[in-house]
Formats: sequence, structure tokens, C-alpha cells
Amino acid sequence: MFKYLLFIAVLFVTACSSTEPQNASTKKHKDGSFLTGRSETGITLEDISRTSNKSSSGIPVNALLWRASLDITSILPIDDIDVFSGTLITDWYSLPSQPSEQIKLAVFVLDKELRSDAIRVVVYVQSRQGNVWKDAGIDPELAIRLEDLILTRARELRASSVTQ
Repeated sequence: MFKYLLFIAVLFVTACSSTEPQNASTKKHKDGSFLTGRSETGITLEDISRTSNKSSSGIPVNALLWRASLDITSILPIDDIDVFSGTLITDWYSLPSQPSEQIKLAVFVLDKELRSDAIRVVVYVQSRQGNVWKDAGIDPELAIRLEDLILTRARELRASSVTQ
């Protein structure tokens, strides 16, 4: 979804930049559109990705925190994952010891630095009332413990990469 929004935003920005050709190598096509001299097909996806990747390489979030988040949440079923925004959302999961309660995690990697404020976890809780699951709010204590586990795992990953 994010890729499509980025693509549309780039198209709007490039479409609004100018209505006239910028140099002599730009030709007017039969249908009235302008094409650059480089290619008869206009702008390619490769051109867009080449210009958007000049300022950054790799994923835009801390790789150690991202990997640690994946490791810690690996026992839970994944519902949605987006490495570019640093978002990991699990599906609902019931612990075998508490079948009348289920949790869902939302993990956000917020920065490129390995810091304690670069990770945020939200734990949503539902409880069963009859055959219906009702929202029971969030569990901030479990969220803090999971953040600590993710930070500890990220530090372990960093330490193991330094020793190798």
C-alpha cells in the first residue's frame, strides 16, 4: 500500500513540475505527451527507484530492532508487516493457559538508531464473554515487557555481529 502511495505521490510531483519541455532533447509525442530523449517510453520505474534511493540505502528503520521484533513475535501469527514503515501487526492469539483471553500486538520501529524510544509496542486485549470476543482495552505492562525483550534481543544481535 505504501509503495503505491509513494508511486502516486512521485507521479503528481513530476506531473506538476513543469508544463514545458526542459531541454532540447525532449520531444513532443503524437498524442501530445512529452518524452525525454533517453527513451521513447518516458519515465520507467527504474528511473523513479534510482532517484528515490539516492539519499538512503537499505530499510529506513533500525535493522537490529526490526530483526529483534521479528524474533520476539515469531510465536504469534503475523497479520500485517511493512518493513518500510517499521510496522508489524500480529493476528489475535490466545495463550493455552488463558483460553478466554486473546492478545494482538502492534510493534512500531520508530527510528534508525538503537535506542529505547525507537521501539513501541501496543498490546490489544480481548476477553471472551459467551461466544463473543469483547475488547478489554490495552495492556501497557505487557507492552513495556515486550519492548524490553525486543531491546535486549537487539543488543544481543549487535553484540554477536561485533564479535564476528
